[in-house]
Amino acid sequence: MSTNVLRTTDGWWAVRGERAVRVETKAVTTAELLADRDAVREAAASAGSGTPVADLVALPPVTTPCRVVAQMVNYRSHAKDSGFTGDIPATFFRKASGSVSGPHEEIVRPAHVKFLDYEVELGLVMGAPLPVGTVVEERDLPRYVAGLVLTNDVSARDVQLTKTQFYESKSYPTFTPTGPYLALLEPEDFAHLLDLRLRLSVNGVPRQDRTLADMIVRPAQALTLLARFQTLDPGDLLLTGTPGGTALKAPLKPIAKISALLPPSVRWKAFFKGQARNPRYLRDGDLVTATIATGDGRIDLGEQRTSVTGAP
Repeated sequence: MSTNVLRTTDGWWAVRGERAVRVETKAVTTAELLADRDAVREAAASAGSGTPVADLVALPPVTTPCRVVAQMVNYRSHAKDSGFTGDIPATFFRKASGSVSGPHEEIVRPAHVKFLDYEVELGLVMGAPLPVGTVVEERDLPRYVAGLVLTNDVSARDVQLTKTQFYESKSYPTFTPTGPYLALLEPEDFAHLLDLRLRLSVNGVPRQDRTLADMIVRPAQALTLLARFQTLDPGDLLLTGTPGGTALKAPLKPIAKISALLPPSVRWKAFFKGQARNPRYLRDGDLVTATIATGDGRIDLGEQRTSVTGAP
């Protein structure tokens, strides 16, 4: 069964239920902790005592700097929302690791960003090097993936769309809330990945709700495709895409056909004028709540609660 690990300013904690026991380790980084799994297991074995989890202030369990890679349009429901049809090739992009923030820190909206969106995502935390050229079969996942984290791929849509790129639009500080838990998996846990359900709500109103069964390119295949050109190391993070329900949706086909005839400047002006009437984009003061867990609780990555605030 998986073991949840929490990170605070005082170190690492093994979590069982509502209590946590300090992991006796010298590990500072996530990679160092993954190399000291025996210390985690020892702490988990005594986690019936310890400190109430509610008394601990969680930091992101993925330490930085590290590689943060993400998959684009990797759920069928999101592909439908985005207007994609037919086969969708696996596409990856990078995020700055400086965007990683704690599970209860504020999401800071830059002053120039008007259309701020959310994307609940399952994060894979690497436990072993993944050299270029590696082929990962389903049975190999426990060899390469040490654990899972809950993430939110916060996106500045006006930057993303007008500049037709992802790095800036998804890399501002606080744009990757991560945690609270790093769920360290045992080999038998991997058989339950497709049972994981991703949920996200804004101000208590549900926005996203899908299991990994909706995923287009699953983790083993994603790692194989990524390894065609990208090396990963222990402690690196792969975000595996988001389900449907984000604020951004493709325009209806008739509107899209008409828009395609317009000059780019006119087209974008019209598009964002329409988006300004979309109430689903995040606004200052909104509370974003996200969870990822199996229905039976075998794997539970905890709950994120992040409020949105404007940059000072």
